[in-house]
Amino acid sequence: EKSGVPPLESLSPAQARAQYAQGAAIVAGHPPEIFATRDLEAPGPFGAIPLRLYTPRDPRGDRLPVLVYLHGGGYVIGSRDSHDVACRYLALGGDCLVASVDYHLAPEHPFPEPVDDCWAALEWIAAHAPQLGGRSDALAIGGDSAGGNLAAALCLLARDRGGPGIAFQLLIYPGIDMTLGFPSQQLFANGYRLTHSLIEWFYDQYFSGADRNRRDPRCSVLLAEDLSRLPPTLIIGAGYDPLRDEGLAYHKRLVESGVRTRHSLYPGMIHGFINMTAFLDASRACLDECGRELRACFAARSTQSGD
Repeated sequence: EKSGVPPLESLSPAQARAQYAQGAAIVAGHPPEIFATRDLEAPGPFGAIPLRLYTPRDPRGDRLPVLVYLHGGGYVIGSRDSHDVACRYLALGGDCLVASVDYHLAPEHPFPEPVDDCWAALEWIAAHAPQLGGRSDALAIGGDSAGGNLAAALCLLARDRGGPGIAFQLLIYPGIDMTLGFPSQQLFANGYRLTHSLIEWFYDQYFSGADRNRRDPRCSVLLAEDLSRLPPTLIIGAGYDPLRDEGLAYHKRLVESGVRTRHSLYPGMIHGFINMTAFLDASRACLDECGRELRACFAARSTQSGD
């Protein structure tokens, strides 16, 4: 508020992207050093999909596990650049490759096109993991906010389509029910960065195409009839986030469905806090927690496969 910048929902999508990119660079701070980054592309249904591959250390001939990461931004803003620092922390903490996906954004590409884009990227990364230096048998998917929603949707699709095999899903304050019916949506409708008006603006852009069904399980994953046979899951929540309650509800449904899952709440935090590594100890602590969980999951996968 003190910065005096206009609300994102008062801007055009292009203006909002530029303003968000500037702010993201300030709050993320200095990127931690890693062994290598590489920009590449995957083919997609709407043109090439930009990716960024993070290699945390010299692999010395070893193939590393792979985390496919989908950035947040309400399906309208955000990029592999805005989430560069977070992906570096995840690569280092998880001791894994991170493939950050720059899927096409709304309103130019409304629902379900970002889902289709991310699915194409996931399939391509899974098929090319060995060439990228990764293990095709140790593949995780994750994302924050809108990216967490897309990651959860892709896990359902992968289960129902018979692959790719996903070993773990990392969902950081995911949007998981677009009907906006949980109490936290009203409790934190104003004053905590992700306001109700901004959420509605994001959703208006996302559902600007022919398919406007907000109850579709590809967007409201919580409403899927069957949540069984999904990969082990870590859900991160923020205490002052309008999406807080739906993330907790998804955790409870996964438990009821027999999925190994853990919910970790950061009580004093707001939506978007993992990108604020320049200022918040909790941001770095959360990324460290995610990295430990990834590392443990991949280690268990190695034991199961006899590596």
